[in-house]
Amino acid sequence: MASGRERRQGPASVASERGTGITLSLPDELILMLLNEENGYFHQVPGWNLNCVVIGSVLAELSLMNRIDTDLESLFLIDKTETGNPTLDPALEAIAAEPGHHTTQYWIERLAPLADSVIEHTLDRLVDLNILQHYEGDFWTLSRATLRGETGNSASDFSAADFVKNRITVAIFNNEIPDPRDIILICLINTCDIFRFIFPLEAEDEERIAFICNLDVIGRSLAQAVSHNLAPPYLRHSGLTKRIPSISVRRLLTRPQLRNGNLPSLFADLAKEYGPVFKINIPFKEPLVFIAGPETNHWAHRQGRMYLRTRDYFHDFEQVYGAAGVLPSLDGADHFRLRKSLQPAYSRERLEVQLDKVCNNGRAVMANWNVGDALPASRTSRHVVNAQLSPLFVGVESQDLIDDLLKYKERALSVYIVKSLPKLLLNTPGMRRRAGAIDVLMERVQSVHTPAQRANQVRDLADDFLSLHASDPQFMPESNFKFVFSAALIASAYLGDMMSFCWYALAAHPELHAEIRREADALFANGDPSGEDITPDAVDVTRRFMMECLRLYPIVPMSMRNVMNTCVVEGYELPVGTRLHIAQSATHYMDSVFPNATKFDIDRYLPPRNEHHGSSYAPYGLGTHSCLGSRWMELQLTTNILMLARHFTFEVTPRKYQDMDKLKISPLPSLKPHKSVKLVVAEKRGL
Repeated sequence: MASGRERRQGPASVASERGTGITLSLPDELILMLLNEENGYFHQVPGWNLNCVVIGSVLAELSLMNRIDTDLESLFLIDKTETGNPTLDPALEAIAAEPGHHTTQYWIERLAPLADSVIEHTLDRLVDLNILQHYEGDFWTLSRATLRGETGNSASDFSAADFVKNRITVAIFNNEIPDPRDIILICLINTCDIFRFIFPLEAEDEERIAFICNLDVIGRSLAQAVSHNLAPPYLRHSGLTKRIPSISVRRLLTRPQLRNGNLPSLFADLAKEYGPVFKINIPFKEPLVFIAGPETNHWAHRQGRMYLRTRDYFHDFEQVYGAAGVLPSLDGADHFRLRKSLQPAYSRERLEVQLDKVCNNGRAVMANWNVGDALPASRTSRHVVNAQLSPLFVGVESQDLIDDLLKYKERALSVYIVKSLPKLLLNTPGMRRRAGAIDVLMERVQSVHTPAQRANQVRDLADDFLSLHASDPQFMPESNFKFVFSAALIASAYLGDMMSFCWYALAAHPELHAEIRREADALFANGDPSGEDITPDAVDVTRRFMMECLRLYPIVPMSMRNVMNTCVVEGYELPVGTRLHIAQSATHYMDSVFPNATKFDIDRYLPPRNEHHGSSYAPYGLGTHSCLGSRWMELQLTTNILMLARHFTFEVTPRKYQDMDKLKISPLPSLKPHKSVKLVVAEKRGL
């Protein structure tokens, strides 16, 4: 049995004999082996366990690089020279800074908080190497690009993960003694208890794995140290968890943010006074539990998939449409599978090739606006956006249906999601009439989506849903069509409401309107621009203006989830079944994150400030359910802002709303300007 010092081996070179030249560290290889392509993230290794194993891989890599040495009793520094690897050097620096020798277990516990950073750096590196592919919502799969090599006399294509898995396969299923690097990797993977998900194992294979894990003193000491830290959930919860502060409705009603409808500002104010976790006591109902702040945003974004799910609160709402298992209600592997299938439909690339239609359809609505007209901000914006989206998403016009579709959906949300209205109000004669618009829409969409009519057409969202149904009618049943086709148009409400806030901000900031008009005039000088023309440099002011509107007026100010695994967040325990309100937009109004947070300041997004970096800027939500169409939305919203600034000048009415601090907002079921907010056409130019 060899010691760590006797059998050093540096980072593995992927197919080094095959000339690829890519070297993988132990953290790289561990992440590749932990990746579960079915759900787009890791095999279900609990957060603390995962942190321990990741730090174990870092310490093992440092040992193999002769920076540290370890035995069953202690870990000690050999060479404090930096490696140049951001996943390794913070741990090395911490070890070098602390005098004396400690056990490996001590260092795993001590360094466990660094695991998130190690995982982030490792995932980014593997994406940069084109080994992994990243998807919106923080999902990863193996890249389809392959590393080419030679096996015997024949050429073969294989991924970096195949290279690592092949080494592990040979070590486990052959009787050869593996090298120290593979022994350590096998020890770490075995500690995670996921070999059973990677290979079909017999009893003798498990015995072989156990034998390998005892071959090397480095791997054995690390595996023992990690396994000693793997406690069952009830032992990982602190006995000193704090009591969640309570807020009465009476005290809530004194808040000015509640009166003007600014929920993000309200949540920020409550978090400042009561802390990152608080609950609001509602008479005769269960208290509403909220989390708000930079730390809770980071937790929800990174760890939420392990502890939270959406189906519990969304089930009744989707059944209103006769659906089951639609994208917002799915979690885990099914959610990722559907999301990946629909990603092309919501991509910026699909919109880029049809941007001329967006311009033409939007301009057709705007042409009816005349000087002196007072246009309701929210309703008018929704109609502009629906005129643009409906032909692109479902291939039909629906301006005559959109108001009924939106009113029915908002009533259903108020009944089943917000729970602010009784169920009987969804069954009034007026609501039943509006529900009929869904059937009319279904008939229109299906009548034009025949093979002959769709020939040579750019694919739309309806095409993608129909293809998915044809390939797997159980996963995408016909009974879901009412929801998915109407939801495509309901997206015009969210994008339209965001446009209405941008439209309002244009009128409230004439100095920015002038700068955006200059960018618009340059882009539209020779006709409508293509999607490729709208680059960050070409729309610098417009882009930063839009980002500031998204910060101050996030359309979905919070998300709801149910706790499926007991967890502790910022020292507060959230038991199974808790309905959790994630106020991700509260950080938008925190001066500690966005200095002078209530000020409209588009320079926040310039270096060196870059205040939008990180999960505290969350206009599209957090984690796995973040907005799938965010890049589409940004391009369409940018285009509409440019057209508004180029062709019109507006004034706000009532005049008191010119002051952005006094703007009246309707907060439920999503943020939008109050119906009293109107924009008066002061100038019409070149339309």
